[in-house]
Amino acid sequence: MRSFLKFFLASFVALVVFSILAFFFMIMVFARLGTPAKVVTGANAVVVIDLSNPLREQRMEDPIRDLMPFISGEADQEPGLFDAVRLIRNAAKDDNVKGIYLKADGNANGYAASEEIRRAIADFKKSKKFVYAYAETLTQNAYYLASAADKVYLHPKGMMDFSGFSMTMMYLKGTLEKLEIQPQIFYNGKFKSATEPLRETKMTEANRIQTTAFLGELYADFLLRVSEARKIDTATLHRYANEGLIMEPSDAEKYKLVDALKYNDQVMDDIKRRLSLTGDEKVNFVSLNRYFTANPFYESSGNIALIYADGNIVTGGDGENIISSDDYVKTIREVRQDKDIKAIVFRVNSPGGSALASESIWRELSLARKTKPVVVSMGNYAASGGYYISCMADSIFAEPNTLTGSIGVFAIVPNMQGFFNNKLGITFDGVKTGEFADAGNTTRPLTEKEKALFQRSVDTIYATFKQRVVEGRKLSQAVVDSISQGRVWTGVQAQKMGLVDRLGGIQAAVDCAAKMANIPEPEIAAYPRPKNKLELFLKGVGDNARADMLKKELGADYKFYQTVKQLRALTTGEVQAKLPYDMVIE
Repeated sequence: MRSFLKFFLASFVALVVFSILAFFFMIMVFARLGTPAKVVTGANAVVVIDLSNPLREQRMEDPIRDLMPFISGEADQEPGLFDAVRLIRNAAKDDNVKGIYLKADGNANGYAASEEIRRAIADFKKSKKFVYAYAETLTQNAYYLASAADKVYLHPKGMMDFSGFSMTMMYLKGTLEKLEIQPQIFYNGKFKSATEPLRETKMTEANRIQTTAFLGELYADFLLRVSEARKIDTATLHRYANEGLIMEPSDAEKYKLVDALKYNDQVMDDIKRRLSLTGDEKVNFVSLNRYFTANPFYESSGNIALIYADGNIVTGGDGENIISSDDYVKTIREVRQDKDIKAIVFRVNSPGGSALASESIWRELSLARKTKPVVVSMGNYAASGGYYISCMADSIFAEPNTLTGSIGVFAIVPNMQGFFNNKLGITFDGVKTGEFADAGNTTRPLTEKEKALFQRSVDTIYATFKQRVVEGRKLSQAVVDSISQGRVWTGVQAQKMGLVDRLGGIQAAVDCAAKMANIPEPEIAAYPRPKNKLELFLKGVGDNARADMLKKELGADYKFYQTVKQLRALTTGEVQAKLPYDMVIE
């Protein structure tokens, strides 16, 4: 008994001591978070931009990174896309910054986001400071950005892809047939091919036409940007790709796509010479994250609300990387009712999603537009539901290579009776009080009357979608009918048809909003407001760990897993306004 009491008391004391220490540790951590150490760039700096790191639309609060000042004395904040653009332009005026070094082994950003960065680099070069790019393996998307540099260097034994663009779709109809799963599909718009992977074994002719058209436009823009930078006409660049002339690093140098073949140490020596460094003097490389930490943009208050809408559009919901109708209706209403906010810039980077959620967000933005200007800035995608929530704006900006339009809707109700009965040996039975009480039940096929109800719902929502475009864009019903049908357009094509007003990025949209609201000195307030940092971390750590494990295991095939997962999410019976598929351009 005495031994038990001694053990109990010792354990109790240890628990109390640990709790007290943990309490004071958390106080010290959060005190440190509130007073971060001043970060200094230092003289003779070269800002390093690693293109393989994706830039989120909106800066992300990172609780682990925020703990680093307490643990190691270092803390670099991760900028968003617009932050990065402004940082590059700030570096042009910063006497401490002498140049930019682009690490171009891959580019994790879409073409529209890359165009934003590319434009900022072009502005930076006007300061007469240098921009060098280097890669061991140079993909086309990375080269799109790297080609804007003064010097493009490639590893002598590396690789460069310059073969043209391609897109591959995965079709699951055969798999579903083997599993005896019948996807009962309802859609409107002959180009609305989001459901194609479930109902076809290859591209429909309509989808082939639209994909060929917009892929050709994207490739033409790619060639034009490279042509301007490398002083090689587009016809010649097209020939390089078509004839397979760029197979080895020496080919890239021979045909002037890169300036020289060099190892990393040789590139470092070139940068040192440019900075007039000698001997063992080291280059003061400053990562984009560190430069942001030294030159942060505070966006807690301002006269222009910049609302980031990034991800799939969903009803209700709560989480990151989604556009939740509940959250966004509240946010837009808050901004609408804030008298200090004089204009709204709505940044849309979305392939669409729930038609109902899109309508709710459209409604709140329409109310906001009655009291203050609303300008939309489109990212890599602003299609289907993404266009639905954009079409009421006073002015719409897109990049030339933004994918938009896709005005069409669909719904999918899977019939899994054969799968349950014949594959698993499971049967179902029940009772109901009305003919349609269990309409949409996946354990049996829909009746003809139920099919008619679903199709009617799809047709009604499609008609509403088109009417929103007619009213918002001041186009005739006939014109909207001709350019909808679920067809995807590039920013250039969309501008010609009146779906988009101007070509440009976030800054151009902000400038437009400031002009419309007569704001001489625009200041940005970013929305949605960051959520609790620790909550986000604890909530996301499991999902991130699972995603990282799958990426590591599946490698390049991870994209197919994502496609199956996303298609599964669409088979709920809810009417969707969503892009045909993930546009993976290779």
